[in-house]
Amino acid sequence: MKANKILAVFLLIGILASCNRNEVYFDYRTVDAGGWSKDSLQVYNIDVKDSISKFNIYLHVRHYGTYPYQNLWMFIDYKDMKDSIPKHDTIECYLADEYGKWIGNGTGALRELPVFIRKNVQFPSGGKYQISIRHGMRDSLLTGINKIGIRVEKSE
Repeated sequence: MKANKILAVFLLIGILASCNRNEVYFDYRTVDAGGWSKDSLQVYNIDVKDSISKFNIYLHVRHYGTYPYQNLWMFIDYKDMKDSIPKHDTIECYLADEYGKWIGNGTGALRELPVFIRKNVQFPSGGKYQISIRHGMRDSLLTGINKIGIRVEKSE
């Protein structure tokens, strides 16, 4: 019995130690089960308190094995809530290799792929920032995408 408690404590310490201490924001937005409309935005509001450190920004894509394409184009807007002029970016993510094998983590029908989109970003001041994402595919209603996430972490 005592050995089980000690094992549980070490397991808990291991889990807590494996957490990413540099992560300052991570959030997913669920895409409508009927499909991701071309006009639908995935919006992330990030509260930045550190204007000295540099950060890396990742996009996370969760999709089903039914996603009909090898790649995914996305349009991303970055906006400082104090400034009305957003910065625009276009990202192409490859979700499958040239043979059709899904890239990323996961088993079964659901896969996840983190995509590095910005490196060493320094926010000019503390405050609210917004990242908005919409898909840039030709389909008006894109099927097979489950969730889109944004992760911000301190650079090392």
